[in-house]
Amino acid sequence: MCLGIPGEVIEILSDRPDLARVDVSGVKRAINIGLLDEGEVKPGDWVLIHVGFALSKIDEDEARAAMEFLEGIGKAYEDEIAALRESQIL
Repeated sequence: MCLGIPGEVIEILSDRPDLARVDVSGVKRAINIGLLDEGEVKPGDWVLIHVGFALSKIDEDEARAAMEFLEGIGKAYEDEIAALRESQIL
């Protein structure tokens, strides 16, 4: 199962404006924001993430609802968080 996980943007990386550091349930990782319009995302915004890419900008209510759903489905969510912890963007 493939999941989109909400993450809160912490910062846009100054040396790589196509990357942002996000917080997903306490896991902080760099993700690619290049699929979104330039300037669309800023610190404090929420994005929906899949395989290291921000697919869309979402609001905080959508993020909260998505997290509640994901936490409710159990193992698939845990697997996705584990994959996120192990991922790196070079």
